[in-house]
Amino acid sequence: MPRFVVEADGGSRGNPGPAGYGAVVLDPVTGETLAERAEYIGVATNNVAEYKGLIAGLKAARELAPDAQVLVRMDSKLVVEQMSGRWKIKHADMKPLAAEAATILPRSQVMYEWIPREVNKHADRLANEAMDAGKRGKQWEPSDSTAVFDRGAARALATPPPSGPPGDAAAGAAAVRAALAASSSGTSSSAAALADAGADTLFAEPGSGAAGRIPAPVPGPGSAAPATTAEAPAATAEAPAPAATAAAATAAAPVAGTGWGPVDMGTPATFVLLRHGETALTPQKRFSGSGGTDPELSPVGRRQAVAVAEALAARGTVQAVVSSPLRRCRETAQAVADRLGLEVAVEEGLRETDFGAWEGLTFGEVRERFPDDLQAWLDSPKAAPTGGGESFAHVTRRVLATRDRLLARYAGRTVLLVTHVTPVKTLVRLALGAPPESLFRMELSAASLSAVAYYADGNASVRLLNDTSHLR
Repeated sequence: MPRFVVEADGGSRGNPGPAGYGAVVLDPVTGETLAERAEYIGVATNNVAEYKGLIAGLKAARELAPDAQVLVRMDSKLVVEQMSGRWKIKHADMKPLAAEAATILPRSQVMYEWIPREVNKHADRLANEAMDAGKRGKQWEPSDSTAVFDRGAARALATPPPSGPPGDAAAGAAAVRAALAASSSGTSSSAAALADAGADTLFAEPGSGAAGRIPAPVPGPGSAAPATTAEAPAATAEAPAPAATAAAATAAAPVAGTGWGPVDMGTPATFVLLRHGETALTPQKRFSGSGGTDPELSPVGRRQAVAVAEALAARGTVQAVVSSPLRRCRETAQAVADRLGLEVAVEEGLRETDFGAWEGLTFGEVRERFPDDLQAWLDSPKAAPTGGGESFAHVTRRVLATRDRLLARYAGRTVLLVTHVTPVKTLVRLALGAPPESLFRMELSAASLSAVAYYADGNASVRLLNDTSHLR
C-alpha cells in the first residue's frame, strides 16, 4: 500500500487579508517531492487558508494513489486537533472545509501530526509564493516555485541526532523518514564496512546493523500517534506531551523502541539481489528496459548464470527464487532454481524501467538524438525518458510496493530476487536512505550479487553490493 507524507500550510496578510495556501506530497522513504500545490484564494483568514492547503494536499495524494496511507503534518494546531477529532469545530467557515477534507480519503487512511513552523518550510514557502503571485494579479505557477530549495533545511531540522555510535547508518537516513521514526538504538556498522567484509557477510547471522527504516502503516484516527521529532513529539489522543518532556526522556534513557513499534532484531527477511546475466546488449552498454525487445541471455550470460547458481548452492541458504518477468531474468533465475531444486515465482514489480524511445540506444546516441530529454532525466527523478518511458520516481513507487509485498510473503526467509539494474539500485538506496542521485553512483555488474536484510521492526541493513567473486 502506498504511503505519503502531506505537509500543508496557509497564510493571510491581514487575517483576514490577501491569502494563499501551499501543500506538498512527499515520499516518506526518500523525501522526494511527488506533488506541489499552491493557490492565491483572495481575502480570507489564516485558518481558512490552512484548511484549503490541507484539502489541496489530500487531493494531490489521492490523485497519486487513492488507496494510500497518508500522514498529514501541519504547524496549525487548530487544524490538526480538529481533524483528529480532539477539538470541536465551532466556526461556521471551518465546518464545511473540515467536512470536505474528511471526505477526500477514508478516515482509516489518514493520520494528523503537528510540527513546528520551521519544519514546515516547504509548504510555508509555497503559500507565500501563492500570496506573492496574487499581489501581482496572477496565480501561482509550478515553474515559478523555489520551495524545493527549502527542503534540505527542513530535513536538517526534522532529523533527530543519531543514537548509535559513530558509523551508525541510521544517521544518514532520509530526513522525512527520520521525522516519522526515531533513530534506532544498538550497535551498527556502516554499509561500506559490511560490503568490505566480502561475500561471507551475505548470509551472516542477525546482529548489529540498521541502515534505513521501512515505513510503518499509518494508524487511523483514535490510535496513539507515533513518536517523531524532538521538536514535535507525537501525542496520545488523550493529551499531547510537551516537546521538552519528550526530548528530556529521550536523552535520559536508552531508546526502547523505534518508529511505530518495538525493536525487533529477530530473524530478518533477507533479499539476495541478483542482476541477470549478460545479453547481447549488455557489453554494448545499450538501454535495455521493459519496453524493448526482451533479449535472451548471451552465451556469456548463460555461463554467468551457471556460475552464480553454483556459488549460491555452495552457500545453501536461499529458500525461494523470485524473478522479473523479462526473459533474461527468468533464464538466469531458472538456472539457479534448477541447481537449488526450487521453483521460480515471477513478480511483475521487479521488471526493469521502461526506457521508452531510448530502448536499444547507447548513452551517446540518446545524447545526440534527445539531448534535452536526457539532461532532464539526469537532473530529476521525476523526468521520464522520451516517448512515454518510466521516471525513476515512478519506478521507486513500484519497487517499494513490490518490496512490501515480498516482505509480507517471505518474512524471516532468505529469498533470491533476480532482477535488473534499476530495481537493485533502488532497493539498496532506499535501505541506505540515500538520495535519488545515488542511482548514478553505484556500479552494478551483470550477474552480480547484492543483499539487504529487513528486520520486523522496520530496520534494514545492506550486507553486500556488486559481488562478482563467483565469476572470477
